[in-house]
Amino acid sequence: MDTKKFQVIIVEDVKLELKGTQEIFRHEIPNAEVIGVAMTEAEFWPLLESQTPDLVLLDLGLGGSTTIGVDICKSLRADYPQIKVLIFTGEVLNEKLWVDALNAGADGIILKTGELLTATDVQAVMDGKKLVFNYPILEKIVNRFKDAVVQDMRRQEAIITYDIDEYDERLLRHLALGYTKDMITNLKGMPFGVKSLEKRQNELIARLFASDERIGVNACRLVTRALELRIIDIDHLEADEE
Repeated sequence: MDTKKFQVIIVEDVKLELKGTQEIFRHEIPNAEVIGVAMTEAEFWPLLESQTPDLVLLDLGLGGSTTIGVDICKSLRADYPQIKVLIFTGEVLNEKLWVDALNAGADGIILKTGELLTATDVQAVMDGKKLVFNYPILEKIVNRFKDAVVQDMRRQEAIITYDIDEYDERLLRHLALGYTKDMITNLKGMPFGVKSLEKRQNELIARLFASDERIGVNACRLVTRALELRIIDIDHLEADEE
């Protein structure tokens, strides 16, 4: 492992956590020199202008806001691209915030839960690695991946079992989004008129429902059935181009 010395600024708005983080660097990461700390954005920028670090350890939830940390990260990436940014946050449940931070240019995210900040994680960032995460985030990512694979397998099985083609899927997806058949006929690449879509809907009802369940099935019930069978995914309902 490269033990080259590097300089760090810590941005953390909770005094106890700031002190604890400084102690981690002092005792666990001796090749890091903490050259400054900031508890607010207003303190951070003048500090950065006076001495440029190699790494900024950045809390996301500064002053009760969940956006300031992301904004700082975005500005750092734009104006100081050579500085590494490692997020150290207690935002355990706000997964969208993690994505926002990564999109803003963060090199990694360490959650303040489970494992503490480690020399290995910090050194990985300093060595130029991207997407550096500690175990709590990795566990969530792996679980999401496993769930996604299972859901996709179920969807593919349903598509094969019920003989669903591209236009069936598009019809079901846009019905789920609240489109009328008139609106669906105007989608780019949709070759069917309203009557053809009505026929296709009836054929879907025949395939997705048992014979004694088909009476009175409308578009809403058909969509519900398609969701139950995983033919369409409620988390990925996006409209096609018109």
